[in-house]
Amino acid sequence: MTRGSALQPGKTLAILGGGQLGRMTAMAARTMGYRVRVMDPEAACPASFVADETVVGRWDDVEAARRLAIGADVVTLEIEQIGVDALGAVASLAPLYPGVEPVRILQDKTLQKPWLAENGFPVGPFRLARSEAELRKAVAALGGDVFVKIGRGGYDGRGQARIQPGNGSDLGVAWSALGERPVVVEKALDLECEISVMAARSPSGEVRAFPAARNHHEDQILAWSVLPAGVAPELEARAEALAAGLVAKLDLVGLLCAELFVTRAGELFVNELAPRPHNSYHQSERGSATSQFEQLVRAVCDLPLGSTELITPCAIANLLGDRWLDGEPNYAAALAVPGVRLHLYEKKAPRAGRKMGHLSAVGASAEEALERVLEARRRISNCLKNG
Repeated sequence: MTRGSALQPGKTLAILGGGQLGRMTAMAARTMGYRVRVMDPEAACPASFVADETVVGRWDDVEAARRLAIGADVVTLEIEQIGVDALGAVASLAPLYPGVEPVRILQDKTLQKPWLAENGFPVGPFRLARSEAELRKAVAALGGDVFVKIGRGGYDGRGQARIQPGNGSDLGVAWSALGERPVVVEKALDLECEISVMAARSPSGEVRAFPAARNHHEDQILAWSVLPAGVAPELEARAEALAAGLVAKLDLVGLLCAELFVTRAGELFVNELAPRPHNSYHQSERGSATSQFEQLVRAVCDLPLGSTELITPCAIANLLGDRWLDGEPNYAAALAVPGVRLHLYEKKAPRAGRKMGHLSAVGASAEEALERVLEARRRISNCLKNG
């Protein structure tokens, strides 16, 4: 596929990664008439149940990546932790979006954070550390109240540590627990809230940004998200422009989610970037004119990007594996709440902290949508005891 030539339905879209994001992207692609192939370390991954073919391979498996790409008309991804050599192998065989270089930068926080600063995007104070001695210097330079994040592989609260004044003696323990590998040390900020903005870009250069979502985390894992974010119009405009500027600067084709910090002083800082669909925009399936998953298919196939207009307020709440540990969740009780839908990922082994699915809701206002989805999450926890 060359720039400016749309990939017509009936062609094959391949996805690096077969988790829940790949599953929902595959469902959108199938709805639009595309054939879908995925690559994942697990044969029975969530996307395998809706894809035409599953290639089994690790994220750094070059040969598996080649098998995925051979015969594919376009390749995208749902997880950024794909080996650079595997990405290069794919790009030599088929159009790969978002591209090797954007993923190389974004998959490693020790590259991503300096890239943001060097290109003039707003970031909070940070330092890089590649040894325990450098970690100690960085923590002291940033005032002692920091978050320490590993460069590669950390997500959903894993691969990070919180250091606060008075527990400097724990730095050795933290360095060891984080695997004694390169980290980003970020100064803790006085936050008003956390938001995210999703931007899409096509090979033709068309860019569209979704309205900001407001996010709430528990134990560093996204617990719920709501659209619209309810921030001031001026801040909303800045956030959307920031996301659009980021996706253009990276020359990235596909989706880019910018996770943003809003401080009590009204400052806007980039926290992290993800070159793929994002948990905080699952509710776009319910409330937006175009879901993030359809938008990804449109973008990588060089079709006109869909409207990002918010049709109705909407919210999601994640369902973690903890809710299965005492018995089967009470799905019927959750679905009795008006406006609520259930989305399960067909993961077979629930465990604490693992995302097994989510609940979504719409409402007349953001507050009503959020209240509905949180009530449904409360009801679903009234487990139907096994046996």
